[in-house]
Amino acid sequence: MAALVTGAGAVAAAGDATAGKARAAACAGCHGPDGNSAAPNFPKLAGQHAGYLVKQLRDFKAGQTRKDPVMQGQAAGLSEQDMADIAAFYAGQKTSPGAAAEDKVALGEKIYRGGNKTSGVAACSACHGPRGMGNPLANFPRLAGQHAQYVAKALRDFKSGARSNDAGRMMRDVAAKMTDAEIEAVASYVAGLH
Repeated sequence: MAALVTGAGAVAAAGDATAGKARAAACAGCHGPDGNSAAPNFPKLAGQHAGYLVKQLRDFKAGQTRKDPVMQGQAAGLSEQDMADIAAFYAGQKTSPGAAAEDKVALGEKIYRGGNKTSGVAACSACHGPRGMGNPLANFPRLAGQHAQYVAKALRDFKSGARSNDAGRMMRDVAAKMTDAEIEAVASYVAGLH
């Protein structure tokens, strides 16, 4: 796993943000010109760790563990350098803040910070950090400010197995133990982190 994380980081470190900005023009329709998508079903890419973005693009291109017909088509023609450049551009952008729904904050914070000992749901903060900034060395993504609708879909996809590009089944194992209410609450909570 360390070799994979280091490999993705090395490629991403070699990315050229200026070239990436030009290459990312095709991404702007869904993800916004600076990586802050206006539509809540498309993820914000601004401020995301470059290594994580490279991994996602590789996974979309391969079409095995992360499947989406639109993204697979977008990634199909990208070279490793293109991916590194696009990732460098988005990593250098500032994430726009989001907001949590007030009625979901208490449960969302409880699960995010402490998990659910009864059902075995691990605390999200253990991997994604107390402020949702992620861990670039471990290739754990930034969640702070991400759209709640997108995060909830990602968790449901991990829970159902529709998405399986998580190292060691970590996200699939966590999401499998989460209730729908916990998924919605955590997704809303992370949207308000910044």
